[in-house]
Amino acid sequence: MDEPFHILIVDDEPNIRAGLAKGLEKHAELITTAGSVNEAIDILVRETVHLVIADVRLPGDRDGLDLVTYVHRNCSATTIVITAHGTVETAVEAMRRGAFDFITKPVDLNLIREQVARAAEHYKLQAENRVLKGKLAEAGEIVGIVGNCRALKDVLDQIRQVADTDATILVRGESGTGKELIARAIHDLSHRSNGPFIPMNLGALPETLLESELFGHEKGAFTGASRQKPGCFEQAVSGTLFLDEITEIPAKSQVDLLRVLETGRFARIGGEEMLTSDARIVSATNRDIEQLVEEGTFREDLFYRLNIVPIDVPPLRQRREDIPLLIAYFLNHFCLRHQRPEKSLDSDAVQLLVQANWPGNIRQLRNVIERLVVTVGRDVIQAQDLPTEFSISPTQAEKESRSLAEVTEAAERTAIQSALTSNNCHREQTAKVLGISVRTLHYKMSRYNLH
Repeated sequence: MDEPFHILIVDDEPNIRAGLAKGLEKHAELITTAGSVNEAIDILVRETVHLVIADVRLPGDRDGLDLVTYVHRNCSATTIVITAHGTVETAVEAMRRGAFDFITKPVDLNLIREQVARAAEHYKLQAENRVLKGKLAEAGEIVGIVGNCRALKDVLDQIRQVADTDATILVRGESGTGKELIARAIHDLSHRSNGPFIPMNLGALPETLLESELFGHEKGAFTGASRQKPGCFEQAVSGTLFLDEITEIPAKSQVDLLRVLETGRFARIGGEEMLTSDARIVSATNRDIEQLVEEGTFREDLFYRLNIVPIDVPPLRQRREDIPLLIAYFLNHFCLRHQRPEKSLDSDAVQLLVQANWPGNIRQLRNVIERLVVTVGRDVIQAQDLPTEFSISPTQAEKESRSLAEVTEAAERTAIQSALTSNNCHREQTAKVLGISVRTLHYKMSRYNLH
């Protein structure tokens, strides 16, 4: 860390402030003190602070927990909370709001010195991580998103522009295009990156469990509720909640979700206490959501609330120039993962993959490359090693007297059969890999007579 390490001590008792400042003078180049939350915020606005040590009970209408929330949302500083009134509930709440640690009074100076040293190291690692992510983002590399095509660069530009806001984002794109990667990139480049990233696939849950997963439940709320369980909104406080397959949410849950998005308030099932969540919402869909709104199966007001910033992810067939880069990336990844020697594809194999239709998009390409790494013993993978669905080039396929619908259905059937085989016919896992709901998978298996 190039700049001097700066500690801000916030306590309403001058003797405690002075004693801590004296005891920690060897652990920081600069120590500032404040007697209230408002005074502390004034300092945080004016100066760069790396560590905040705050008492919970402070004068005025805001306490130390409110200060932790402010720091977590607006600064990059680490926080340690100190109180003479320590309870498990207060400790949990402090950590939930983003505190690094929690210590009770009377303060053991040796203990707090140890915690300050740990907090300083924690801040240093976070700062280095932020710098690295920034450099990768400037170079066009964001959390594993690989490619140089214009369509992808436009998406990356959008991510950089909106990431460090709290705007609600709707990521749209076909199954397998990497919508969760986009959501994670938004989280990682935001001021919430130190908070949790909670992904939830709404299409993978039965309607009976959806409300509990979203909002949590109290002990005894229903049969089998043997303990209190926090929901995703509660877990994602100060972080990002990613709601995948948002269009699969049933009508009643749409109303409940809209209420939370508008008020930030909700209650666990079986509970009366109103909880709050400031989670940033990023949702995703692979369906034509406007068409669903017109049909009346998706609420128009919820759509507008989710679609503050739309991000459209291009399918792989619109990114053909990126396919060689993706092949190289996945080859390296899976050779390391499966402890295989370095492998490559010959030019004929690469050309066939570049020309392929890719109904399953990047997820399908990823699975194909993993299969080749595991099953082909040679260092150079040839065209003849590719799965049979890639053995006929698009030029040959065009000569066949099949309609576009027939070609698309054949490719979809092949992709589903391949995913079922790869996942030992486990339907939930297959649906997850394909990026569709279990209900949709059952329908397509029946349509194509797959078992």
